[in-house]
Amino acid sequence: MFEHLKNRFPFPKEEYEEFVKDFKRMEVPAKTVLLQENEVSQNAYYIEKGIARAWYNNDGKDVTFQFFMENTMFSSLESFRKGLPSMVALETIEPCIVWKIDKVTVDKILEKVYADPELRNSFMDTVFERTFDYMKHFFSFIKDSPQQRYIALTKEKPEIVKRVPQHYIASYLGITTVHLSRIKSKILKDKGTS
Repeated sequence: MFEHLKNRFPFPKEEYEEFVKDFKRMEVPAKTVLLQENEVSQNAYYIEKGIARAWYNNDGKDVTFQFFMENTMFSSLESFRKGLPSMVALETIEPCIVWKIDKVTVDKILEKVYADPELRNSFMDTVFERTFDYMKHFFSFIKDSPQQRYIALTKEKPEIVKRVPQHYIASYLGITTVHLSRIKSKILKDKGTS
């Protein structure tokens, strides 16, 4: 089940088995809140099955910030590492099987990661990939139209478009569901005329 992590972080076998034992399996329905906005994160999660999202409240409006799919570790990183109130809520979109691990255990694992240059580099690469995703999403709001953002999403993450309800996708793109419907209609129309 944790093959993705095993391939990503080449722990010695004994340490890897010790590490995996600390995860607790949870089956949770759709719309389960794993972390409230402004709560301090005490856990990180690994998704075996399903999709979750990070979102925040912007003056009463639900804004989806990130999606997490199978074989992904996620948490409110700043809150989890620094003990700060989380800027986002974490919530399942589909019924999910997630594996939870607590901060105390992760801190012990990270001590081993930091002591090993190969593991430390793998960990830093993972953090930078997540940061790059956030930056790419942020810059797309500055330079791309909503239609360009939607087209990019369909190319880069087609599973999200297939599996995630439209109102979450619209929120992620920074538009209304009506605007998203118009964009999809226009794309279909343009394909029909080309």
